[in-house]
Amino acid sequence: MDDASMVGLMGRVTGTIGPGLVGEVIVRVRGGAEHFLAYPASPKDRIASGTVVMVVEYLPPRTVYVSAAYDS
Repeated sequence: MDDASMVGLMGRVTGTIGPGLVGEVIVRVRGGAEHFLAYPASPKDRIASGTVVMVVEYLPPRTVYVSAAYDS
């Protein structure tokens, strides 16, 4: 999977993401669902488990930077 095809995909946080924390998200990709290590796109953001997020950057093989998909 190339970098461009991951950017823009939606996922759900399964482990809290925030400053000083490496979180986790599950993203539907390649015909299934896969877990990725996740960091906030904005370094000061904290994103709770269960939040729907969008991938804004992908670092192969298993790391993504995400932002909340919807305002809360």
